[in-house]
Amino acid sequence: MSNVKVLPQLESEAVAPCCPPLTERPLTAEEAERTALMFKALGDPVRLRLFSAVASHEGGEACVCDISDVGVSQPTVSHHLKKLREAGLLSSERRGTWVYYRVEPAVLAAMGRLLTRAAAA
Repeated sequence: MSNVKVLPQLESEAVAPCCPPLTERPLTAEEAERTALMFKALGDPVRLRLFSAVASHEGGEACVCDISDVGVSQPTVSHHLKKLREAGLLSSERRGTWVYYRVEPAVLAAMGRLLTRAAAA
């Protein structure tokens, strides 16, 4: 008999990014608020390194044990990963004693669209 307990996936507290290219039209207040939250989260060098480590990790997800070597203590890594989850940039899932993080594919696509020029009509 197995003693393995499956835990539910941790939920992100933010809504997925939504916004049109910046050159298409002015952002609404709600769009600007959500977009600013994403960029604010990435404005910290440690968070940017963690986000990059997850995004570039083989298989598209990374165990916290594989990405925590960013020059700060483990509690600080956890704090920064929480901020990235709250901004909607990462999702996470607990497996046993470890937490695995992944970048939501829609996040990268939306961020890329936001920073590109709108297609000419």
